[in-house]
Amino acid sequence: MSSELARAMERLRLPGYEAPYFASYQLREVHSLQVSGRHGAVTEDRDRRDRRVSVDVRVGSYDLDSSGGEDAPAFFVGDAPAWAAPRDAPLDDDPMALRNTLWLLTDEKYKEALSSWFKKRGKGVYRPEGEERSPSFSREEPHRHVDLPLPFAFDRDRWRREVREVTALLRDEPGIFDATMKVDAEKQVRWFTSSEGTALVTEGALYGIHLQALARAPDGELLENSRDWYGRTQEELPGPAELRAEARRLAAELVLLRAAPALDPYIGPAILFPEATGVLFHEAVGHRLEGDRQEDDQEGRTFKGQLGKLVLPSFLEVADDPTLASAAGRSLNGSYAFDDQGVPAQRAELVKDGRLEGYLLSRKPVKPFTRSNGHARGHGGAPPVARMANLVVASTRRVPMEELRRLLLAEARRQGKPYGLLVRDISSGNTNTATLGYQAFKGTPRLVYRVDVETGREELVRGVELVGTPLAAVNKVIATGDETRVFNGYCGAESGYVPVSTIAPAVLVSEIELQRTSHSGERGPLLPAPSAESAHPGR
Repeated sequence: MSSELARAMERLRLPGYEAPYFASYQLREVHSLQVSGRHGAVTEDRDRRDRRVSVDVRVGSYDLDSSGGEDAPAFFVGDAPAWAAPRDAPLDDDPMALRNTLWLLTDEKYKEALSSWFKKRGKGVYRPEGEERSPSFSREEPHRHVDLPLPFAFDRDRWRREVREVTALLRDEPGIFDATMKVDAEKQVRWFTSSEGTALVTEGALYGIHLQALARAPDGELLENSRDWYGRTQEELPGPAELRAEARRLAAELVLLRAAPALDPYIGPAILFPEATGVLFHEAVGHRLEGDRQEDDQEGRTFKGQLGKLVLPSFLEVADDPTLASAAGRSLNGSYAFDDQGVPAQRAELVKDGRLEGYLLSRKPVKPFTRSNGHARGHGGAPPVARMANLVVASTRRVPMEELRRLLLAEARRQGKPYGLLVRDISSGNTNTATLGYQAFKGTPRLVYRVDVETGREELVRGVELVGTPLAAVNKVIATGDETRVFNGYCGAESGYVPVSTIAPAVLVSEIELQRTSHSGERGPLLPAPSAESAHPGR
């Protein structure tokens, strides 16, 4: 890779046009293993290994260069070339085969960079004089690092057995019409080199178990319940006894959800348990602090020009720290040593005492910051941009859960509400940060309870989703719990799906909005499951 990069930097140029000032190559090898099943049988048993290359070529200078995905051709028409260089790299360790792959992709990226460069300079004709802009690319120190080889064990026989037995257990649960279990493991080896002298070889592995079951409420609403576990080794995943116990709890929760009443739209106080808090801050705050969004005219730029100003309640702090390997006794999905631009991972202080301190930064500077803080991330060949890794929410107004619950009921009484809410778990979330559309976020809670203000009785409810506008929602936080927990998962955005984590306490919000979920109201299966009839003939 270094040899081909040196050749390109020395000789690649179109007569009459500028040569590249910067280039980098990344080769990512992914070895993925997966065992999946349903109804007591294995349905997928996969072992896949692939390699893909990413090439970044820039024309111009650090101050102003050709970068900008909006200027790169997304498809070819007319006289433009109809063939694109492949991103797949050879699995054989054949240096010349790899060099040929890099040669073709570098040639393509150089031509795209020249085209983008002239478009970008042309736009300058229409910009007002004296308009402030940040440099295109930050200057960073080169680094050289090689990880030790990482073991990658996967007990296929064990996981096939677990998939069969756990899904068979759920198959026989009344009311559940489908249940799946997936065990996956992925090891990534990354080689990175740049014209500045950086040369890295990094390795990482992530294991997961994903258990999901489906049922239908009497009114036809589709009900989903699930469990997810992650670890850096398969030893961190739950053992047989825990898996079966959690499968039974999952099934019991679904039975309760089927009988639970659908909640009408609600605005009022609620306690979000730590996992739900993590999703709220990830969607409502974290995405809006990703640096590449701050100078993009297509983005809402919620926190643009807010440095030093109060943006959250004064007792809250937010940081993102990819150098954290674990928290609260669990490994973190979002940990890494170097980002996808070859910059060392660093803790980014985002909000302190409620005031905005900084952004998540790639090598695209955001005034007044001139250096990356190691948060450039991408997947599947997409150009890396500033993304979250391990988002940490902290508080100086912490109280035990019982006190938080007492405060919830007091706030509900103050507002004249008949109940407050407990959002114990949440499955996912999404948000819109662009100017096209509204600045909003949405979360899908799995287990929501309403708590009667007079009796304190908790009742499970269903059929709602959490919605709101970002700053309004997070500024309604009035207290937090004294225990933090980890939410591990994946985040999808313009640079692909990347593993992420949140570390957060429970929060009490004075006002949260829940709307009814839409559902088709379909009938469930008309006949009982064959396994149920076999177990109880004559029913």
